[in-house]
Amino acid sequence: MEVRSLSGMNMSKTQLQTGDLVIYRQRKHGRQPALHARNVVPSPNGDDYSFTVKKYWVVSEVRPDGTLVTTSNTGKQRVVDQDDPLLTRATWMQRILYGSRFPNVNAVDCDSKAA
Repeated sequence: MEVRSLSGMNMSKTQLQTGDLVIYRQRKHGRQPALHARNVVPSPNGDDYSFTVKKYWVVSEVRPDGTLVTTSNTGKQRVVDQDDPLLTRATWMQRILYGSRFPNVNAVDCDSKAA
């Protein structure tokens, strides 16, 4: 989906920059889904569940090969492809509602400069 701003510039996901807040819908599998799990589906025998949880990350680096280095609230870093359909840029409403779940952008900047 392509979104255009009032100035007509293309605002697609491929233009993610360092400091952008993103949400990743991570697929998980386990015996007991978390309270915030979505799309919960039991396995055929009913012993396990498949589900998705939302991860709230900040982009700490944009690499030339099209991958992103993201940082979680706990400081974990993950590399994901910019075109991953499970990755979306946080909307202004999501920033307001879930702002406390995102990592502190200033702390991520300081950590990346110290390395």
